Amino acid sequence: MTARILVAGIGNIFLGDDGFGSEVIRTAEIAQDGASVRVTDYGISGMHLAYDLLEDWDTLVLVDAVPSRGNPGTLHVFQADHESDHTAMGFDGHSMDPAAVFASLRALGGNPPYTVVVGCEAGSVEEGIGLTEPVAQAVPRAARAVEEIVAALQAHSVATSREGTEPCV
Repeated sequence: MTARILVAGIGNIFLGDDGFGSEVIRTAEIAQDGASVRVTDYGISGMHLAYDLLEDWDTLVLVDAVPSRGNPGTLHVFQADHESDHTAMGFDGHSMDPAAVFASLRALGGNPPYTVVVGCEAGSVEEGIGLTEPVAQAVPRAARAVEEIVAALQAHSVATSREGTEPCV
């Protein structure tokens, strides 16, 4: 069985580097197959993502700006910790805080899938369109990382399904 992978770019393009996720999704070259891979720029529509996550996805690849630790443009790839984001939050159709999206998903009766985050330390999230130079330079690297993650997830899915099938006699 082929893994179902949702690649989600999130962020507000009107707040500088917060638009990182949207820019990476525009740049990444990922073959979309509606049945197994969907690539979507959710922008600031958190409820849209929460509703889409009610579908049966095996993996969510979330692309977003992350708070700066002093090195804008630095990429971080990590597995989301769904256990620590159980805070009760109200529905906000325009909130793209991942914890708020996952809380909304749970409120709708769903559970988040395995989630890989590709994040870039933001330089500025002040009002304005366009990424700062360090974050803009990170976009091609992040797009490649997302492409490689999706390819690895697909290869793992194929290998796992082969192991589970019995040879024909």
